Amino acid sequence: MASTVKIALVFPDLLGTYGDSGNAQILAARARMRAVLAEVITINAGDAIVDDADIYVIGGGEDGPQQAAVDLARRDGGIARAFERRAQFLAICAGFQILGQAFSTSDSDNTPGLALLPVVTRRGAQKRCVGEILVDPDPSLGVALVSGYENHGGQSELLEGRPLGKVLVGVGNTYADRVDGFLSENVVASYAHGPLLARNPGLADLILARVPGILLGPLGDEGAAQSISAMRAERIAAARRIARRDRVLGLVSRHRD
Repeated sequence: MASTVKIALVFPDLLGTYGDSGNAQILAARARMRAVLAEVITINAGDAIVDDADIYVIGGGEDGPQQAAVDLARRDGGIARAFERRAQFLAICAGFQILGQAFSTSDSDNTPGLALLPVVTRRGAQKRCVGEILVDPDPSLGVALVSGYENHGGQSELLEGRPLGKVLVGVGNTYADRVDGFLSENVVASYAHGPLLARNPGLADLILARVPGILLGPLGDEGAAQSISAMRAERIAAARRIARRDRVLGLVSRHRD
């Protein structure tokens, strides 16, 4: 039985462009708020990747750092070993692409990933996906609407498996599919920054609860819970306002044409 949750933050010096490193801190904070000890292990470029952590957090980054991160991870092998023993993974944006079969950079449209997830990412032909994203998560998770902010040019096709959820506002994996991320028993992947778990603490609790031997106690800070709920409501309302505005502008544009 795990007495302390070990959370590995992978290459925040390379994959920390969008504040996704905060997801590791949120996991640790939510564990402690529920009477579970937590430790965050920061793994920078050049460090050995521990293969015995309970949860691995991989964030977003630009093309060069993303390429460097996948090269380092492949040579080290720690991520693959942790994945093989079914450790939990939270992969955001570039992290999602890195775990996949292949992804695009400015130099190549077929850069090999770690081949741990059935997803291939190619360069998008349309404009970059930037803005608020709102996702209706897979009902099996039992969590509320997922709120975040996406900023990516790649289009990620799931070759099999299921997404994190259906996109209500924004783009997600591809322009056409209207889904976001990937979901399995040991992976939560998404294009949502924010950081994702700061906006969606229920998702953090779900990831923690998946760690074998962890029993989450009741939430200890009701004041924090109320503040988080208010923040979530504001972000969800903002996303819906933006979606309504964009629909109106689209109708006006088509009418003018």
